[in-house]
Amino acid sequence: MMQDLPSSARVVIIGGGIVGCSVAYHLGKMGWTDVLLLERHRLSAGSTWHAAGLVGQLRTSANITQLLGYSVALYERLEAETGLATGWKRNGGLRLACNPDRWIEVRRQATTAKSFGLEMHLLTPKEAQELWPLMTVDDVVGAAFLPTDGQANPSDITQALAKGARAAGVTIVEEVKVTGISVEHGRVRAVTTDRGAVACERLVLCGGMWSRALGRLAGVNIPLVPVRHQYVITERIEGVTPNLPTLRDPDRLTYWKEEVGGLVMGGYEPNPIPWAEDGIPEGFEFALLDEDWDHFEPIMRLALGRVPALERAGIKRMINGPESFTPDGNFILGEAPEVRNFFVGCGFNAFGIASAGGAGMALAEWVARGEPPFDLWPVDIRRFGRNHLDEGWVRARTLEAYAKHYTLAWPGEEHRSGRPLRRSPLYDRLRAQGAVFGEKLGWERPNWFARPGEEAADRYSFARPNWFEAVGREHAACRERVALFDQSSFAKFLVVGRDAEKALSWLCANDVAKPPGRLTYTQMLNRKGGIECDLTVARLAPDRFYLVTGTGFATHDADWIARNIPAGLDAHLVEVTSAHATLSLFGPRARDVLAVCSRDDLANAAFPFGTCRTITVAGAPVLALRVTYVGELGWELHLPTEFAATVYDALMAAGRAHGIANAGYRAIESLRLEKGYRAWGSDIGPDHSPLVAGLGWAVKLGKDTPFLGRDALLEQKRRPLPRLFAGFMVEDPNVVLLGRETIYRDGRRCGWLTSGGFGYTLGKPLGYGYVRDPAGVDPAYVMAGSYELEVAGFRVPATPFLEPPYDPKLTRVKA
Repeated sequence: MMQDLPSSARVVIIGGGIVGCSVAYHLGKMGWTDVLLLERHRLSAGSTWHAAGLVGQLRTSANITQLLGYSVALYERLEAETGLATGWKRNGGLRLACNPDRWIEVRRQATTAKSFGLEMHLLTPKEAQELWPLMTVDDVVGAAFLPTDGQANPSDITQALAKGARAAGVTIVEEVKVTGISVEHGRVRAVTTDRGAVACERLVLCGGMWSRALGRLAGVNIPLVPVRHQYVITERIEGVTPNLPTLRDPDRLTYWKEEVGGLVMGGYEPNPIPWAEDGIPEGFEFALLDEDWDHFEPIMRLALGRVPALERAGIKRMINGPESFTPDGNFILGEAPEVRNFFVGCGFNAFGIASAGGAGMALAEWVARGEPPFDLWPVDIRRFGRNHLDEGWVRARTLEAYAKHYTLAWPGEEHRSGRPLRRSPLYDRLRAQGAVFGEKLGWERPNWFARPGEEAADRYSFARPNWFEAVGREHAACRERVALFDQSSFAKFLVVGRDAEKALSWLCANDVAKPPGRLTYTQMLNRKGGIECDLTVARLAPDRFYLVTGTGFATHDADWIARNIPAGLDAHLVEVTSAHATLSLFGPRARDVLAVCSRDDLANAAFPFGTCRTITVAGAPVLALRVTYVGELGWELHLPTEFAATVYDALMAAGRAHGIANAGYRAIESLRLEKGYRAWGSDIGPDHSPLVAGLGWAVKLGKDTPFLGRDALLEQKRRPLPRLFAGFMVEDPNVVLLGRETIYRDGRRCGWLTSGGFGYTLGKPLGYGYVRDPAGVDPAYVMAGSYELEVAGFRVPATPFLEPPYDPKLTRVKA
């Protein structure tokens, strides 16, 4: 008998795969019983039922690794709790390295695991073969083993989660098709189905491959596409034991797991095939695609070289099932920026089983409490932007990401697909002068400049890449003479209205209630005191402020500001990114160059650091901001886009006498490291307050002005800080710091680097990270320790610092 739908529910979940059931389970555990899960067919339909079921944990983010670790902990207890089998087996995970570069990558992964507190052992080829006797190891250089990884039966776990959800009071209804989503005044109000409408306060979309189409019903963009993914299941093979670890062989593009005495083997081919480009056909919920042995043959040949017994094994079945993949290979969580109370959990890139437990927990907390349990920026839906609106662009980038799933993850590697898309007016000029571009949120940005005769292309390496010397030249030009950076991709906003000051005074941790013409570097905090935005605020008029933030944070910061402007205030956010190009002129000769192109008074007394003015440069009206992210005298020049080429040409002509150089984003990175400037998304974020990040000087705690996060900071000041941001310098110039290297204090692990690189002026590698101690950390504690950094399995001595190693008194910035 068909189950009736309620007329309303506090939360409606769309999708009864493993992620949707995990959200339902965790909401139920939190006491949210007025929850309705709708499944268009039967539970585990879509891609859950045919997932391979490997459960690995290590990722490049500590918090995403923690999320996957939560999945493992959940799966270990779920069977005992629900009485349903889950197929969970903690048999460990083995990863092979078959060339020197891969071995460096694996050793760095082992260090990352150590940083994040995950057990991972480096093995010889012989030791790896003892764990996996069926494989040949003639080409293996080394291996890594994670003993807490495992495998599971996806359908069984889904049913167990559903049983746990029902036991907590959640309603699950199958055979319901969602046909519409009602949105009023920017908030979700109801879900329309083929069995009636259900009013709701919150909606959670976990629709797998169908999520993009379902999101469109509410005007929400979800960048994912289905891609065919194949694996085979063999008959029983002699020597395959139940405790055989999962195996990843990235140099042969393959993965393996044991199943009923046989093997599951699949892979990530370099030429993936998209599916359902014109929409998913009706009735596909438990269907598969036809076997494509021609496409699978190269993977099979690679697999036979590793496990010769596969050649004699019978193939029980080939699974050719599409799964949803995303443009960057990370899944998608969070509240959609377009619609309030519309939450998304999808795009799991064939590791949804490993992610589902933790993702469901995080999403349930997000729904119930209005914020995630910790910083989830790598998977946050707000990481996407305008370039992700076009499905063709999303598909091209997603296929590239799929093809790179098992390729070497080179430091600094850039994607190639869908480029160029967003270009500043200077793109052609810079390319003609040797610019090698990177891409961020669809923007082409110059990373570095090749000299005539040098190859204008990236050649990646785990040692010093081919751009190392070029970046050093640009770095030196900025420190010694003058450099010009095209930063037109900066995300830029206006906050306007009678109550603009009142709104920003609530949002900003620093004091922005200053006269027109003043700049403020500030953070915006969440209620826990964590840093949600890190930006520059320029006051243009009593009712007008100009905000500048990083390229990749355009969607995130706009969403944060708009949703946190107090109700009833006359204050409005307007994005003006595309209206303004940005040329950043920095270096000790910057004033000399700018003075040739402008009749305005640029002397320090007339135009001091921390101020902004509208000036004329080469005939163009320019909002000039006296601010820096490189630690030198200079200005960000914000100007109408149509003037950019003229102003650029004038500045370069005026700068020739002063040795001006084009410079790119890789030089910006090395320059900011020497100055100790923080980067949001790595050094600082929602889990870090300004106090632990060493940014307390940028917070208005000395005033009575209320602001979001103030109470949390006052509470933090009452007790010792659990961690403190610090810098580390390594004497050996050949050490390569990339971030995630383990920090040891007096021989004890106390944290990891959040960012790392090379300081060309200092001639030494630099890194930053948080020194942790549950008993409390202060500056004296940091400086009293003896430190080492673990880099790819080797420890190197490091010297700590809290003051920037370059120009700590800001004398050059304020010259």
